[in-house]
Amino acid sequence: MTAPPIAPSPIVIETDDGFPLAAMSYGDRDATPVVIAAAMAVPQRFYRHLAAHLATDGHRSITFDYRGVAASATAPTEATISDWALTDLPAVVSHAAGSGRTHLIGHSLGGQIAGLVPRPELIASMVTIVAQSGHWRFQGGNQRALVAFGSYVTLPVLGSLFRRMPFEAVGFGEDVPAPAARQWARWSRDRNYLFGDTSLPLDRYDRFTAPTLAFSVDDDDWGTARSVDAVMQNYPNVERRHLVPSELEMDQIGHMGAFLPGALPIWDQILEWFDRA
Repeated sequence: MTAPPIAPSPIVIETDDGFPLAAMSYGDRDATPVVIAAAMAVPQRFYRHLAAHLATDGHRSITFDYRGVAASATAPTEATISDWALTDLPAVVSHAAGSGRTHLIGHSLGGQIAGLVPRPELIASMVTIVAQSGHWRFQGGNQRALVAFGSYVTLPVLGSLFRRMPFEAVGFGEDVPAPAARQWARWSRDRNYLFGDTSLPLDRYDRFTAPTLAFSVDDDDWGTARSVDAVMQNYPNVERRHLVPSELEMDQIGHMGAFLPGALPIWDQILEWFDRA
């Protein structure tokens, strides 16, 4: 008999600077916590399937929206990705860990910026899914040209014309504050991606010693093995795995499929990693 889906409870997590982040909690409050850190412009509701599955396995999973995105876009904000990395994600990690520690799942951007949290000792282990460099030279297929055009033209122009980057209008995801989109474009023009941004406390990556399982995906032209390696080389304790859909008896995975129903073979690997940690 299939277990009934776990219903989430809405919560609000306040950051150190007083911003209320909209979040959802799945599972028992006393269970081992797992934070799911979203990709650029992806709302927390997208991760509900994995979050509920983790809860049925005995974890308390927490999803959230960065300030200025989806349910956390309740007030105008000039937020940057730096705000998300240095203030929002640390607040959620601290809330989840309580007096102990938490596991972390970072999707794309969420896995890229995890190393910037000021208290990495709160993270027992991490799984990243296609946490890739956004620099256009590391992309595969036609994404190389598309990412280059977006980095040099689309994002800078639209980010200057609008207060919010209209990602939703072009089917990319949720709108985000324009400063965040412009920062993303700057990183993507740099061969070192975010690691070329000297305004960030990049030395924190050396202190992020939590065991990290990093997935790249064979049918994802963003999350190629090369692009994921370019980011994960900055974390000191990483095991790399490359996912091939046919080997997992999946039709496709791409950049988003690891979080959709039918990705149980990937979810099993995530849970096994948490159990080992």
